[in-house]
Amino acid sequence: MTTRTQATILPPVMQARRWIEGRVFPAEKPLLNVSQAAPLDPPPDALRAYMAEVALHDDAAHLYGPVLGLPDLRAEIAAQWRAAYGGTVDAAQVAITSGCNQAFAAALACIAGEGDEVILPTPWYFNHKMWLDMQGVAAVPLPTGADMVPVAQDAAGLITTKTRALVLVSPNNPTGVEYPPETVRAFYELAKSRGIKLIVDETYRDFDARDGAPHDLFDDPDWAQTLVQLYSFSKAYRLTGHRVGAMVTGADLLQEAEKFLDTVAICPNQIGQRAALWGMQNLGDWLGGERLNILARRAAIQQNMPKIAAHGWTLLGLGAYFAYLEHPFDMASDALAQDLVDKAHVLALPGTMFMPDGHEDGQKQLRVAFANVDPDQISTLFDRLAAYRPAV
Repeated sequence: MTTRTQATILPPVMQARRWIEGRVFPAEKPLLNVSQAAPLDPPPDALRAYMAEVALHDDAAHLYGPVLGLPDLRAEIAAQWRAAYGGTVDAAQVAITSGCNQAFAAALACIAGEGDEVILPTPWYFNHKMWLDMQGVAAVPLPTGADMVPVAQDAAGLITTKTRALVLVSPNNPTGVEYPPETVRAFYELAKSRGIKLIVDETYRDFDARDGAPHDLFDDPDWAQTLVQLYSFSKAYRLTGHRVGAMVTGADLLQEAEKFLDTVAICPNQIGQRAALWGMQNLGDWLGGERLNILARRAAIQQNMPKIAAHGWTLLGLGAYFAYLEHPFDMASDALAQDLVDKAHVLALPGTMFMPDGHEDGQKQLRVAFANVDPDQISTLFDRLAAYRPAV
């Protein structure tokens, strides 16, 4: 017998880490790790000081809390979402989860069952595909064009009686592309017309290059019947190890999700939730600065791209934490990624990790996560890519 986990791929980031396990890279050419999108720095000092105070003096932070999260945090998200997106969002339509991945898992537990289908644009976020595989839900790939933006009309042709949801990630992981508001709206209208859910993962919304709301879905008075929005505090406040995410959707769906969340984790991390609330209320200017830092690194990617474009590389997508590249070599991207470790001392993830098995496009693509490399390191990265040549 093959179990569901045995039929699921190994975690890609962990696979990539094994490529450098035990390796020592020289000081004159250190490893440039652009494989992981999580911030490597801890939370800012003011937030860490607050968390220490909570740990020492808030006894309730060490106990079980409400399954759907701290009421004050749920209310704060609702208020800030109303200000950011417009429309009406109530605290009862917000749940706090143990990271955004758990929010996706909880949503799918309520939406889809054995043998159902969920449509994922490709390249897809591998953890979404992994969770569907582990639940016996078929991931139906929706190819994207040269601009890496999915088309709702194409998705319409893939919907069957088994389809339970469409999934969008914007800004996208792995491509970085920011989906136009009209694209998000078209997918919403499609989902609404077919009586299925639209799951929109906005983990990287705080680093969108555009000003203002990225879509207007919350303006629809009936949004909660169709939309399931996911969010992460890991990127915004560097709370990766504290696992705090959110799901915003109808209160009836959250009532179902409560069963899943209570069974899996009972409640989200209590100190992490308090940190997220304090961050939302006190670190707006700091977060704005973090966004500007990311935008500066995005600009550095654009400035350095000619170095490798001259050698046949193509920039397919850029935004949030990611640059998505097409390489010019006659070799599969998974082999290329490992060869880059050896020859260029660069650790990146191959497109094969974001595509169905054997997909031709995945063989030619590479994801660069640039949130943890500064503009000078980005320049060095592109120098190394420009100088790289595979073994003949």
